[in-house]
Amino acid sequence: MISHLPWPHVPCFPRFFCLAMQPVVWVLFFCQAPFRESLERSSCCVNIKFSHGDLCLRAVCHKSANRQRAAPLLNVPARRINMSKKKVVVSLGHDALGYTTEAQRDAVMKTAKALADLVEADCQLTITHSNGPQVSMIHKAMTELRRVYIDYTPAPMCVCSAMSQGYVGYDIQNSLRAELLSRGISKPVSTLLTQVTVDPYDEAFYEPTKVIGRYMSKEDAETEIKKGNYVREYPGRGFRRVVAAPKPIEIVEIEAIRALVNANQVVIACGGGGIPVIEQQHVLKGASAVIEKDAIAGKLASDLVCDELIILTGVECVYKDFGKETQSPVRNMNAAEAKEMIPAKEFGEGTMLPKIEAALAYLEKVPSGKVIITSIDRVKDAIKGKAGTIITA
Repeated sequence: MISHLPWPHVPCFPRFFCLAMQPVVWVLFFCQAPFRESLERSSCCVNIKFSHGDLCLRAVCHKSANRQRAAPLLNVPARRINMSKKKVVVSLGHDALGYTTEAQRDAVMKTAKALADLVEADCQLTITHSNGPQVSMIHKAMTELRRVYIDYTPAPMCVCSAMSQGYVGYDIQNSLRAELLSRGISKPVSTLLTQVTVDPYDEAFYEPTKVIGRYMSKEDAETEIKKGNYVREYPGRGFRRVVAAPKPIEIVEIEAIRALVNANQVVIACGGGGIPVIEQQHVLKGASAVIEKDAIAGKLASDLVCDELIILTGVECVYKDFGKETQSPVRNMNAAEAKEMIPAKEFGEGTMLPKIEAALAYLEKVPSGKVIITSIDRVKDAIKGKAGTIITA
């Protein structure tokens, strides 16, 4: 059976040919290491598949400037072929994305190179990302639109979150796809708009902490309060809206994500922590909230039973006494040591602490897993144990 249009149709191989090829299948199977790389290092290929009984050979012929190569795979029912791949969830922070649309385009090109390095290192990637600056920008733009054109209704936070997932994912997937193709790797990259259920009685709804949107006058702030929204005053600058940051419960589209991962695709999901929704019987209703992207990264990694969770941030590793003269890097620690450091206030609240909490939540569900916390510039070294902080159970 032939796939990919540039190649003409070839009829099914006769039975005697399948029988004759069985010895070749086994020879190629035991020698497949040199060929495996070619499966993912070409943008022009043809699949030829023939079978006899439970034995199935698929040859993928790759065209390059100088030669053609065939990469055989032995397909056995209910058995995945890419056994050597590590399943990895990568959480991208603000530094990997930038703070404006132009800065984001430039930043994701650099980020795509780091992500492509991970793909070349045999990692099966699922990517999540922050959206703080982006969702604030969208919320501000939609609010201003409502101020100018009164016929428009204000966009709720859940809609702003969905918008940010779409356009951030768009930039990441296009940049990563281009970077992979430039390295001769043909691999699908897709963005999945993802909803995450939250508890309507979560304590975070009673004490909102996440600041979003523009600075407002006192009059505008009073209008927001009348709507039931929370605002915070910044002396000399005005007022800003604050929303809740509840804990994630379930990833609604987890089966779709899992299907794409199992299909050997790079998936961008749960962007900005996911679109927060409250389940009411069979209906999902958007919540006026945001979810910590580190919290959802830990949840996503545990749901997919990933081998590693890589959290990319603005520093090269976790530091003890961060910002003090006694500051020192923490290269390795286990879950018990991390738990002891939390009451000692070693991790900055709102910065490093959410990452440590996500790591602990993941390791509790996947004790065999590993967490790496590092910067985008050092991730290639970090997966080799030469940089970053490694946390294990």
